[in-house]
Amino acid sequence: MTNPTLLNLNLSLRAVTRADVHAVAKLIYNVCEADGDVTVADTPEDLLHQWQTEGFNLATDARLVETEDGRVVGFEDFYNIKDHADLNLDGYVHPDFKGQGIGTALIQWAEGRAREEMNLAAAPDLRVFTRSTTDGRDDDGKTLFTDMGYTPVRFHWRMAINLTEMPTIPAFPTGIELRPFDKEAHARLVWEADNEAFSEHWGSHDTTFEEWTFRKFGRPEFDPSLWLIAWDGDQIAGFSQNRFRMGIGWVGTLGVRKPWRNKGLGLALLQHSFGEFYRRGMKTIGLGVDASNTTGATRLYQRAGMHTASEFVTFEKELRPGRSLEE
Repeated sequence: MTNPTLLNLNLSLRAVTRADVHAVAKLIYNVCEADGDVTVADTPEDLLHQWQTEGFNLATDARLVETEDGRVVGFEDFYNIKDHADLNLDGYVHPDFKGQGIGTALIQWAEGRAREEMNLAAAPDLRVFTRSTTDGRDDDGKTLFTDMGYTPVRFHWRMAINLTEMPTIPAFPTGIELRPFDKEAHARLVWEADNEAFSEHWGSHDTTFEEWTFRKFGRPEFDPSLWLIAWDGDQIAGFSQNRFRMGIGWVGTLGVRKPWRNKGLGLALLQHSFGEFYRRGMKTIGLGVDASNTTGATRLYQRAGMHTASEFVTFEKELRPGRSLEE
């Protein structure tokens, strides 16, 4: 697969190595800073963890653009999310280097890589598509995707709260109690509950236990004492998988299983999460949510005092029509 041509002859497109991790992390931070939300940036440790994802090959699945003096001003990576048909692209162009064809070249490369993946491994009857997400304030990025044949298909919010005092902690529904998370004893049960709680969410797919444990426990900031697991006897009713992220508290995954919904458990878990962060000296807390979430999550977060801090737009491009992954 040949690399696309850059408009600026002083720029070059090349494969990525682990030695580039700090330069790539700096680029991502600069882009997020220009967009107005550095809490969604990646640290070098985050990137190294992501690059170890099963099936991801740094040499073939990522590219960067650099200047003649070695400054990294563009980056793109490619991930097979599901069955070589649900494919994700994630790219960044330094704000000082827009308008030089970097974004176009990176997406062209990533689409070529996606088609290669499709032709080699996707079942012939599956619909194949690429998706990529950009900050809603990045007008240049949104225009680029539109010009390259992408359509906006979903909006996500980063919601936040800045606590000024210890939040009121509501009681759990009758029969529900929190127990300390024991990674060895509880991991498989929480994985099963996680898959079940999000089975109907847009774009979600069941993960294997190995995929889930890598994503959850392999993060450098994983802290089991921040995980809140709500039990009803020997059944997990709900959970809030929390961590610190880019200098704030982060409610990474909050879920309630169907039999325990509409009983106040989600709000109780959220408020308990706020309280735990507050006790540790963290008063700014965030989370990400599908703006069209069908379980009422956005209303729950607003009821807890959270506000929308940022909006992100997911674009999609169909590479081949066919049977949906959900069929």
